Amino acid sequence: MRTLRGLGIVAGLLAVVTLAGAPAGAADKTKVDAATKQVQQGAKQIGRGEVGPGVVQTAKGIGHTAVEGAKFSGENIKEFFQRAFGS
Repeated sequence: MRTLRGLGIVAGLLAVVTLAGAPAGAADKTKVDAATKQVQQGAKQIGRGEVGPGVVQTAKGIGHTAVEGAKFSGENIKEFFQRAFGS
């Protein structure tokens, strides 16, 4: 039951992270995608019963996704305002 709840939490976080990166513009989102894959790999490890390493991998991936997602969002906002109001 505990493992199932943990997988649900990981799946929910993965969904949030994926949806946060969804509105992609001209900015490069390869780093966001790489961090998201790290979360997925960690979740798969947990699913295979490798809970300890899976949780570590997932936590690192979530952290990287948050950082890279913030950078990506900042670039998108910057590009939007440059297009809307000029350089």
